[in-house]
Amino acid sequence: MTVYSEKPWLKHFDEKIGENANIPNISLTDVLMNSVKEFGPKTAITFYNKTFSFNEVYGISEKYAASLHSIGFNKGDRLAIMLPNTPHYIFSLFSASRLGGIGVQVNPMYVEREIEHVLKDSGAEYMIVLDLLYPRVKQVQANTNLKHIIVVSLQQQTTSLAEGDYYFDDFLQLQAETPPQVELNPAEDVAMLQYTGGTTGVSKGVMLTHRNLISNLEQIYDFMFRAIDVPDNPKIMSVLPMFHIYGLTCNVFLGFKAGCNQIILPRFDVQEVVETVKREKPFQFSGVPTMYVALNSHPNLEDYGFDQVPYFNSGGSAMPIEQLHLFEKRTGCNLCEGFGLSEASPTTHFNPPFRERVVGSIGIPLPSVEAKIIQETEDGVVEVPVGEVGELVIKGPQVMKGYWGRPDATEEVLKDGWLFTGDMARMDEEGYFYIVDRKKDMIIASGYNVYPREIEEVLYQHEAVQEVIVVGVPDAYRGETVKAFVTLKDGKTATEEDIILFTKSLLAPYKVPKFVEVRDELPKTAVGKLLRRALRDEEAAKTH
Repeated sequence: MTVYSEKPWLKHFDEKIGENANIPNISLTDVLMNSVKEFGPKTAITFYNKTFSFNEVYGISEKYAASLHSIGFNKGDRLAIMLPNTPHYIFSLFSASRLGGIGVQVNPMYVEREIEHVLKDSGAEYMIVLDLLYPRVKQVQANTNLKHIIVVSLQQQTTSLAEGDYYFDDFLQLQAETPPQVELNPAEDVAMLQYTGGTTGVSKGVMLTHRNLISNLEQIYDFMFRAIDVPDNPKIMSVLPMFHIYGLTCNVFLGFKAGCNQIILPRFDVQEVVETVKREKPFQFSGVPTMYVALNSHPNLEDYGFDQVPYFNSGGSAMPIEQLHLFEKRTGCNLCEGFGLSEASPTTHFNPPFRERVVGSIGIPLPSVEAKIIQETEDGVVEVPVGEVGELVIKGPQVMKGYWGRPDATEEVLKDGWLFTGDMARMDEEGYFYIVDRKKDMIIASGYNVYPREIEEVLYQHEAVQEVIVVGVPDAYRGETVKAFVTLKDGKTATEEDIILFTKSLLAPYKVPKFVEVRDELPKTAVGKLLRRALRDEEAAKTH
């Protein structure tokens, strides 16, 4: 039996990159301070017609931190952030960090039920939110610990705020003095709660420490920038959602580490993106597969200068190979894929730009990452031979501290320092890894994690629904989308449209089932357990 403890992927590392990343014992605040020292007056952020230098980002973040402290924000407190991509997102992260606080990522697409869960679970007492989303938060505030809400308006301020809530610009005027110095332990102190779903349907807060995030930042920098020629103050497209850990680490934090000018767009609009690329000529573009599929559908992609962008990368879910080839054919550029998960801050593997990328592979492990393909047997965990399929397990400094307030859930995935990803994978002789299937039931739609159990719980609230199974089905644009199979209670009726409409008020748009199929009965095991795999396999067979 051939095993691969010798790490064959190391032979692909550039000579400038060591087996282990050089990870300093610093905080996110130190990342900002270092960027100020090295890049001070250079442009850190471009947001439409407004720019912010590294010095200006620091100045605003300091005022913001001082104002937060003046209303009682202290070390360990949580600041929930519910914004699209804006400079305010970055100010919020650095300001919370400055006080030893914890940023809580809240997807702006969440509806009231989902917002309430994250706020209650995290215990957040402070929140910053876009004015258009403010009413949603106010609807659930009474059921949470939330005390103060800061509101961002990108246009004219028209929303009437309740007492104790502030518009961002007004909030910055509250500060009385310089924020206090806070002693941090980067290895232990949590910097962020990144909420992810779970196969049980309970959304869990992934505890990422300062060291977790700094580690992944350094690892990504090694593979992305250390071994290639990078221009001074390079422009990078920041259109990946910042509330998604992929966009946060690979764009925001990397941008400050590398002295980049982040071209921020609040959302992905194909025409706006291609026009921005043509105007700004970025050095790097990071996206999820659905973005590249959308770009491929643009009739005049070749006219917007994508061939002048040196570096494209993709993550969040598997890139359809035919779409990858089409994008490369139309742009003349290489598209590098990687792999990660929230529990690993997120990146663990990548096709580095200093090597010819392997189509269909997630690449090789980053510096300081150990990776194995294993099987759990009666005799314990064993490594499988090269080329065989098993579960991908990861060990590295970017692996989370655990799930917030959920030690049992933590123990299920963290074993002896190894993170059990739940992804079925294999490794070839060269040390390149390939995701084969998911052990989990998770659906990845447009790069977002969708957990069937959560959707099933919502569908069970419909008065006509008796039983439910939710599966992911292939979707040419989203990668996967959601399909629900239901049986109805005796004497009750409901159409596909009725059921879909019911879910729209209770689920974020990307979680809402695109298809609902009403059946007389659903497949079950011998003991009566609903059999999800049978329906998943049935749907998969339709595509072959």
